[in-house]
Amino acid sequence: MAVAGVSGVGKTTLSRRISALTGAPHVEIDALFHGPDWTPRSEFLDDVRALVEEDAWVTEWQYSDARPLLTARADLLAWLDLPFTTVTLPRVVARTLRRRLGREPLWNGNIEPPLHTFFTDPEHIVRWSISTRGNYRERLPVVAAERPGLPIVRLRSTREVERWLSGPLAASMR
Repeated sequence: MAVAGVSGVGKTTLSRRISALTGAPHVEIDALFHGPDWTPRSEFLDDVRALVEEDAWVTEWQYSDARPLLTARADLLAWLDLPFTTVTLPRVVARTLRRRLGREPLWNGNIEPPLHTFFTDPEHIVRWSISTRGNYRERLPVVAAERPGLPIVRLRSTREVERWLSGPLAASMR
């Protein structure tokens, strides 16, 4: 199962919750992608291929080279399409501040860059979230057309997320 959505929307949090409900292991795709000093790992796509060969898995649907591999093997795609200005943007800002100010170690020892890089780095995670927020509205219809049998669950509010987790997803596990 894969979870789609813009940076900071809560893909990893939802993936962990799905994993806890279903028993399918969660593999954080950022941990596969990022090597030391934020360099992409050369083994990334091999690791993604190995992941999707497993019987069950949950991960985030991101990275352009990985998305087709994930889509081809996913049994469900959950799309977090939460309101950007009132939910996602505050989440990504708060998460970035928490990680940076606490110098929280991320994947392979990486930490969030200094806060001033928001102004200098067009790929700063907050700027990235802002600039790519509409991409999924273009990408998901393409996936639906290319893989018509793949269920895509579009979740547009935190209330819908909670209802889906406790209702249809939980029921499918019985």
